Amino acid sequence: MDIKICGLTNVEDARCAVDAGADFLGFVLYAGSPRGIDVHALARIRASLDTRIPLVAVVVNPSCAAAREAVEVGGADIVQVHGSVGYAVFQGFPYPLWRAVAAGGGRLEPDPVVWPAARYVVDAAVAGQHGGTGVRADWDVAAGVARLSPVMLAGGLTAGVVAEAIRAVRPLGVDVSSGVEIAPGRKDHAQVRAFIAAARAADA
Repeated sequence: MDIKICGLTNVEDARCAVDAGADFLGFVLYAGSPRGIDVHALARIRASLDTRIPLVAVVVNPSCAAAREAVEVGGADIVQVHGSVGYAVFQGFPYPLWRAVAAGGGRLEPDPVVWPAARYVVDAAVAGQHGGTGVRADWDVAAGVARLSPVMLAGGLTAGVVAEAIRAVRPLGVDVSSGVEIAPGRKDHAQVRAFIAAARAADA
């Protein structure tokens, strides 16, 4: 079970996630998010970590150039795309792409069939929002995607519900942001550790 701690904004929280056993660290490169940082802050965090744990840059409706900058300047290993941007923008993109898809009302947006990606981050469908809402995704829809494609389940996950979510969806991994926070962009280290421990136990 892959575990991603997302919405990180500082070195201390990133180190906590690493020490607790996270597999991926997520950083939001979007000014419209309360967890948003810029590419230079991401580069400083990368330089301060004494591990090569994969970093995921979360971007919203980016240009191809902005997505490349997240890797080439920020030091990210993976780009996670949100919003309405089409796959055509990323034809020939040389770095791993994850695609956020909204699950709600029995459907997905966008449809993974028309948006090829290495993984799909299945999150709740919340109008005008791009993740980090704390709203639970449609687990039935997510389970259907997980049977066909590599899925990171997001949306409303906490230490208290992650085991149930894993049993219901059988995803490749889980992705948490607001569910382990004191405030947007500030992680509760005890909750980070509890979330990772609960996910590992459920997977075992």
